[in-house]
Amino acid sequence: MGQERNKEKYVAFLRGINVGGHNKVPMAELRKAMNKLNFEKVDTVLNSGNIIFNTQNRNIDELEKLISEHLKKTFGFAVPAMVRKYEKIRDLLISDPFKKDSLTKDQRFYISFLRGDARTEINLPWESDDKSFRIIGKSDNNIFSILDLSLSNTPKGMEALEKHFGKDITSRNWNTIVRINKKTGGSR
Repeated sequence: MGQERNKEKYVAFLRGINVGGHNKVPMAELRKAMNKLNFEKVDTVLNSGNIIFNTQNRNIDELEKLISEHLKKTFGFAVPAMVRKYEKIRDLLISDPFKKDSLTKDQRFYISFLRGDARTEINLPWESDDKSFRIIGKSDNNIFSILDLSLSNTPKGMEALEKHFGKDITSRNWNTIVRINKKTGGSR
């Protein structure tokens, strides 16, 4: 019982699995692999590599390295992991970085997770030349952006993020963050 209290809840966001038919990882196998790391209460949300787990290890850098190396050995390809304390995810939902924006049928709200706090020379908010992609803010190692499909059939959001912040990044639709929160029993 005492050990359980020492465990904290984390969320790992994996980059590049189950995208476009490449690097396929069934969620049952992913959960099994995570359990081998002695994490507890391992659960996944959607097929895009979102893992909720409990652990005593509180070192984010160690967790990211441990997960990435283990998944590479297990699945045979690089699987970068960006880890956040669950309470930080909950705090993001409460602060709602998109509260000033209205969601339309053509718009998508995204959060991108950086490994570390990358510095950039761009001034925020930033907008692509065709105005289809906007980076509206950055908080710690999280970037908030909006994609407008009504302005472009082929928006280059991820390319812009990688250009300005590097390749140690993965993005999720804001709705995924809401689902992760619901799955953990949280509320907004």
